Amino acid sequence: MRKIHVIGIGAGDPDQLTLQAVKALRGTDVFFILDKGEVKADLTGLRRDMLDAHLAERTYRVVEVRDPERDRRAGGAAYSPAVGDWRSARADIYERLIAEELGEGEVGAFLVWGDPSLYDSTLGILEEVLARGAVAFEYDVVPGISSVSALVARHRTGLNRVARPVQITTGRRLAEGFPEGVDDVVVMLDAHQTFRQYADRADQEIDIYWGAYIGTPDEILVSGPLAEAAPRIERLRAEARERKGWIMDTYLLRRNPGDG
Repeated sequence: MRKIHVIGIGAGDPDQLTLQAVKALRGTDVFFILDKGEVKADLTGLRRDMLDAHLAERTYRVVEVRDPERDRRAGGAAYSPAVGDWRSARADIYERLIAEELGEGEVGAFLVWGDPSLYDSTLGILEEVLARGAVAFEYDVVPGISSVSALVARHRTGLNRVARPVQITTGRRLAEGFPEGVDDVVVMLDAHQTFRQYADRADQEIDIYWGAYIGTPDEILVSGPLAEAAPRIERLRAEARERKGWIMDTYLLRRNPGDG
């Protein structure tokens, strides 16, 4: 039986790999890496750096394939179908990789940024491949340090306050309004800097803890009152995106519970 490891590799720092993750790396024959193109080539480089850092001997193979493009212009009712089409295109690739590049009895691995359980499609896609029935394999999941955990660690703060909930959401959802009954909100996948719509709210006192490229040499951190920090984050984010061609950022919004 073929076997697949889905390994959470943290936010970018090779030291963030757990001992369980390193053990899984050392038991892998083939690593599958989806290449996102020249602009994001350093993401592939970071994965290879992790393998070099933790695997002393080159006893494994690396198979790189181009990641299918997703229609990022799709919005509203078209958003979910566009994501579904992209996931199915990825499933086609995963199915081919496992069938053609992984021999019977071999172990393959997908290296997932952060933690595989948090805003990542790998597990759902593998289930889709299994449901098709064309190739048989078993898989396990190795948890990783998410960008959320890395963010609050770098800012030396917690996710929640005493007896208070915390919610993890997306920029798309935050644009619809601050979550009801929650004052600590972690926002991921926010290409439009949605925090800006709360920066000028005189009726609410909100702090932000923001980070980009967390765990990498390019890491940028900003924290403070949202009204003061928002312009600086916008400037730094624009400069970083211009310099690298892409950006991955996450932030925590912390509202005073006494505010409306």
